Amino acid sequence: MSLQAAHNQSPTSPAGAPSDSSKALYGGKSNRRVTVHDIAAATARGEKWPMLTAYDAMTASVFDEAGIPVMLVGDSMGNCHLGYETTVPVTMDEIAILSAAVVRGTKRALVVADLPFGAYQESPVQALRNATRLIKESGVGAVKLEGGERSHEQIKLLVDAGIPVMAHIGLTPQSVNAMGYRVQGRGEEAAQQMLRDAKAVQDAGAFAVVLELVPAELAAEVTRTLHIPTVGIGAGPDTDAQVLVYTDMVGLTGGKVPRFTKQYADLRQILGDAAKAYADEVVGGTFPAPEHTFH
Repeated sequence: MSLQAAHNQSPTSPAGAPSDSSKALYGGKSNRRVTVHDIAAATARGEKWPMLTAYDAMTASVFDEAGIPVMLVGDSMGNCHLGYETTVPVTMDEIAILSAAVVRGTKRALVVADLPFGAYQESPVQALRNATRLIKESGVGAVKLEGGERSHEQIKLLVDAGIPVMAHIGLTPQSVNAMGYRVQGRGEEAAQQMLRDAKAVQDAGAFAVVLELVPAELAAEVTRTLHIPTVGIGAGPDTDAQVLVYTDMVGLTGGKVPRFTKQYADLRQILGDAAKAYADEVVGGTFPAPEHTFH
């Protein structure tokens, strides 16, 4: 059976899990890192899988223990971890330091690191130099970069050099100054460009492609067309995998929850309540109590 045929098959069970659960990406058991080959095999089985962002060792260890098979050290750290207004200011140094922390905090997950804005647009050689740095210094298993046809040569050179690449099309946040934050691929011309971009990154050798803020019908068409996994964020239910920014997912970000995000916890409220309780006890003189004191 071809990869394309396998990609378009129905899952092997109603829940989308493989018949041998030990091989599952989510919740599977192994004493080694998830690899891009494991991801390809999961796609061939029709298995859906989750990906989350992570930016520090402690959070990454929690997600690793929960069975999350792929973690993205995204340049989304700019918005939700470093205090920037967009992803654009994030530097290679920042990505490298936080990627290394996530790798140290995990044992099983495949860790993918973003190449930040300005780290690959200049040339394929620039992309190779910075991707090599992340592989060598941070220990990540793959890198991610934005762009379809325009990033074909960068992706190809990295893959030829032995560096796995996850591509990213649709809304590409590093291009926020040019495109804004809005759904991409609406209209026939835009949809055809999306398909060309998807085929271009596959042809260049990307092992997966993120589809961000793409109409569900178009994302489903892209998924049917490609034999590599599609990872959706605001792209409907028919992609092979889903990714969320973890601070959105657990309610740390604050403010209005984006339509494409589901909030599974309210850690902002929990942390705030804990901080207030601690402060009240310090001010009231009840902490530290005798059981917290050495004699």
